[in-house]
Amino acid sequence: MKKIAIIDYSMCNLDSVSRAVDRCGGTPSITSEASGIRNADGIILPGVGAFAEAMTELESRDLIKPIKTQVLERHVPFLGICLGMQLMATKGYEGGVTSGLDLIRGEVVRLVPDSPQTRIPHVGWNEIIKIKASPLFQDVPDKANFYFVHSYHFKCDNEYIITTTQYCGGFVSTVGHENCFGVQFHPEKSLKTGLLLLRNFINIC
Repeated sequence: MKKIAIIDYSMCNLDSVSRAVDRCGGTPSITSEASGIRNADGIILPGVGAFAEAMTELESRDLIKPIKTQVLERHVPFLGICLGMQLMATKGYEGGVTSGLDLIRGEVVRLVPDSPQTRIPHVGWNEIIKIKASPLFQDVPDKANFYFVHSYHFKCDNEYIITTTQYCGGFVSTVGHENCFGVQFHPEKSLKTGLLLLRNFINIC
């Protein structure tokens, strides 16, 4: 079974992600240590909260360098979830301009309502629209519903966009480049479709 490191930096819904990985056939390993990251077949970075605070927490645990080494140099598969996806960017603006992990070139900015009825944060079920094929979405139908909770979104070049979602004029809901993937939604809270996506990630590892 694939060992999946789930990074603990005090801003994560660890239990639900760990249970979902276990249900999908992986061996979850919650870790806040560099050694736990180095010994994994795949890495998941979940997250709930603000960009600047999250990067401070990762830095205080000396996790930034081992994450980048495993993902960029050793090509270990990586999945960022919600805030974890946003931290993959070059920089973010939540809590002040802050450098991110820079795993995928882009920036994280606040959602802008496109009507007086549009609420921020974006909370609830919404569809993903596939822009290009990805092994992460093997057997996941186009316009499948996933569960979202966020106020910021990832802006990046088209080459990194896997799916978009219609809200606030449309935003990027999945990014990907080589062994790096990020989803703005919570697959661990998205029932059978979310588990299918996590199973696909484990199969990539």
